[in-house]
Amino acid sequence: MNQDQIMQEIREVNLSYMMLAQHLIRTDRAQALFRLGISEEVAQIIDTLTPAQMLKVAAGNTLMSRFRFDDDMVWNLITSHGRPAAAEDNAHSLHASIIMASNVNEATA
Repeated sequence: MNQDQIMQEIREVNLSYMMLAQHLIRTDRAQALFRLGISEEVAQIIDTLTPAQMLKVAAGNTLMSRFRFDDDMVWNLITSHGRPAAAEDNAHSLHASIIMASNVNEATA
């Protein structure tokens, strides 16, 4: 994959992400804030973007979405890395969700 193809892929992902974010915000704002990890102010901006503005924002060369957790503990919990699948996976998944939810609260505070 060459550089031009990578940039095109980034633009496509950005546009898809913007469209999804706007749809989530308009459908269930509280859930969107949590799932996207954004503040109310950012949600308001995304909500009011026109299609032309979304295309312009998405056309940048920087990926807009990012992994919301950079903690190896969370990754290990959600992937069950290093251990066989077990009934306790639901508990690990719940624990990871709690950790990620607390990170959202810290980011928007």
